[in-house]
Amino acid sequence: MFKSLLKRFSHDIGIDLGTANTLVYIQGKGVLVREPSVVAVNRKTNTVIAVGTEAEIMYGRTPSHIDAIRPLVDGVISDFEITEEMLKYFLQKASAQNRMLMGPRVVVGVPSGITNVEARAVMDAASHAGARAVFLIEEPMAAAIGVGLPVTESVGSMIVDIGGGTTDVAVISMSGVVTSKNIKIAGDHLNVAIIHYIRDVYQLAIGEKTAEQTKKELSTAIVETPPLSATVRGRDLATGLPREIIITSTDILYAIDDSIRVIISGIKEVLEKTPPELVSDIYKSGMYLAGGGSLIRRLDERISRETGMKVIVSEDPLTAVVRGCGQILEDLSKYKLVVLGEELQYGEILVEE
Repeated sequence: MFKSLLKRFSHDIGIDLGTANTLVYIQGKGVLVREPSVVAVNRKTNTVIAVGTEAEIMYGRTPSHIDAIRPLVDGVISDFEITEEMLKYFLQKASAQNRMLMGPRVVVGVPSGITNVEARAVMDAASHAGARAVFLIEEPMAAAIGVGLPVTESVGSMIVDIGGGTTDVAVISMSGVVTSKNIKIAGDHLNVAIIHYIRDVYQLAIGEKTAEQTKKELSTAIVETPPLSATVRGRDLATGLPREIIITSTDILYAIDDSIRVIISGIKEVLEKTPPELVSDIYKSGMYLAGGGSLIRRLDERISRETGMKVIVSEDPLTAVVRGCGQILEDLSKYKLVVLGEELQYGEILVEE
């Protein structure tokens, strides 16, 4: 009776709490919320004035008493109170869309290698935001489930999740991560590299949003022939006046090449530590790319060339982690061994037999 009431009055929620974007999966509904992980705070009154898309519009454009900030850095919480407010906003938005009368169970994707303190901060933030039970799942595991890899079987699967703050590389078998590496280089780091390159080579200062847009338009892991091009506008460092330039995909490749090399080096390191039988499995099935960074042109081709492995860009890589969280909610009994956190026992009580 209690279980049926819970199912009737609450929809469980999966959250990809990303450095750049937060995605929310509603059980039985799919991915309904996809907004930037940005919060705008009025420092005079110490109140949150905007979250998500509304706050991102303010990013880099606010007066001195308003801060548009990202409360997660490198995939982990840097500001607990602001993260809690952000989670409240997303949970309330999901609840309003689905008429929830009870707090949902929540599965949150977190980076691999997260510390106990960081894990507790995420769980506390979600709990204080209204969740009645909180589960954590390592993002590479969630991404692997989201792209359809057989993580519960005794075969090796490899996932490379290139997010906003971190890149997670993992080999998975029998509901566990066999070998993994968390690399502090991902989408945000590539933006910074582009900003520095354009400043050093063209003496032009650009903002983070311009760098992000330029990355989406021109980023490539192998030289394009002929190169792509785009107009970039910013502030001339010599005169302080506005100026625009034409840059190419070759420029962006020079800017981000060192970062790509670090990611590929991390992939090789994980493969070197993987048992031979699992490497054989991966060689047959290939490694899968997920996350926004996997959309860099010809990145799969470059990784394949340097590792000798088949590389597949997953379908809809931006939602792989949150879709994995959703699949866990749909069948928690199947995936209970992949879930992290002290709330597991409580969560199991709510699973239908």
